[in-house]
Amino acid sequence: MDVDSPATIEILCYDGFDELDVIGPFEVFTTAADHGCSIDVRLVTLASAERITASHGLTIEPDGQIGDDPDLLVVPGGGWNTRGEASAWALAQNETAIDAVRRRHAAGTTIAAVCTGGMILAIAGLLDGRPATTHASTHGQLPDHGAVPVHARVVDDTDLLTAGGVTAGIDLSLWIVEQLCGADVADKVATTIEHERSDDVHVTGRE
Repeated sequence: MDVDSPATIEILCYDGFDELDVIGPFEVFTTAADHGCSIDVRLVTLASAERITASHGLTIEPDGQIGDDPDLLVVPGGGWNTRGEASAWALAQNETAIDAVRRRHAAGTTIAAVCTGGMILAIAGLLDGRPATTHASTHGQLPDHGAVPVHARVVDDTDLLTAGGVTAGIDLSLWIVEQLCGADVADKVATTIEHERSDDVHVTGRE
């Protein structure tokens, strides 16, 4: 990511996403911006939509459709094990959605997945031979799709980052803020939201 200009962060929203997978990172990133971190955060959808309904019934009004080349795309999970029509699992069966994630990664966008959003990346083939984590309930499925499972709260493999279940998205986002704007800003954000940061971060590919 280019830290000389505002980093564009887009959080992908779809019907059935887990609320905290989106709201946790959104609050971390917007609070980081309040503390001087040069980032621009948007809630986006694949297709134009006035409202999106999350897994527990929360509705949101997205900021617009996914951009062509955001610096960072956050992919949340939600409802994977229910196999519902509105869920991360359903999104993973949508070739148009999977292709959209693949194309942005190929164009240079860093992809970060929260919870079973990691399974979406695995289905897309992005995690082939690469370390990753996901929600505990689906962790054992990662090897079925070519990923190398790591038992960590956050896995940073440079251009692909994954986090464990739900609240782990907060630690993932704080880690990203630290990479963009330094540990001091990340610690200030954690203090502001009264979150005790986890140091359970598995890092590969960074000097």
